[in-house]
Amino acid sequence: MTATATKPGSGGASPALIRLGINIDHVATLRNARGGVHPDPVRAAELAVAAGADNITAHLREDRRHIRDDDIVRLMAELDCPLNLEMAATDEMTAMALKTKPHAACLVPEKRTERTTEGGLDVVAQHNTLAPVIGKLVDAGIQVSLFIAAERRQIEAAARLRAPAIEIHVGAWCDALAEGRDDDAAAEWRCIQDGARLAHDLGLEVHAGHGLNYDTAETISALPEIVELNIGHFLVGEAVFVGLGETVRRMRAAMDAGRETLRRRPAAARAM
Repeated sequence: MTATATKPGSGGASPALIRLGINIDHVATLRNARGGVHPDPVRAAELAVAAGADNITAHLREDRRHIRDDDIVRLMAELDCPLNLEMAATDEMTAMALKTKPHAACLVPEKRTERTTEGGLDVVAQHNTLAPVIGKLVDAGIQVSLFIAAERRQIEAAARLRAPAIEIHVGAWCDALAEGRDDDAAAEWRCIQDGARLAHDLGLEVHAGHGLNYDTAETISALPEIVELNIGHFLVGEAVFVGLGETVRRMRAAMDAGRETLRRRPAAARAM
């Protein structure tokens, strides 16, 4: 979903609303642990949207450990909101995206030995691999984002590739906070702030994700340049205790609270 409000972070303007994307991979993981069709990730997506999600994210991995091809087909057929397909920049996944035509595709690094995505794409080193994939997806009308660390050289490389958006990998910041490593958390937060500002200045739409919970989502929602958060594992885990709809509503409220603190700042302070 592309932001239509005034550019976030522009001096004197109200910041754009921040979008919430729900990643349903871990519902599929639970289904696949036993086989069969329950719990259904498509049903989870519908519940998330009813509770306040703006879009749905699903990562189709090479080994199909959670989301499967038929899940993507069903999501495209049954969802009334945009689908963000997370995918590696491979011929197989590019063909799948061109066949199903999701609203957006987020290019991520992938290896079979990882439990979850461990870091951002090395856009600098993979320029020649990423460029034709981005070109094909953009030509097909698919909004492309690159999942990268908040590093200047990676952000500048993403801009050179003419990707419309980036998603900042904020896992290191979230982990440092959770483990009480305050100095590391502060350093990672500065990188996120600087990276979001640089990406915005270069004309990129800025998203963020990985490891976010209610508290960190509220904090990062106060960054004016960020227009979308994508969140999955935490919400699916919390849903065991309070239900998926309630976790999405609480996350939406936390993000709105963070955005409200931004709106209350003087315009001059927002533009700094």
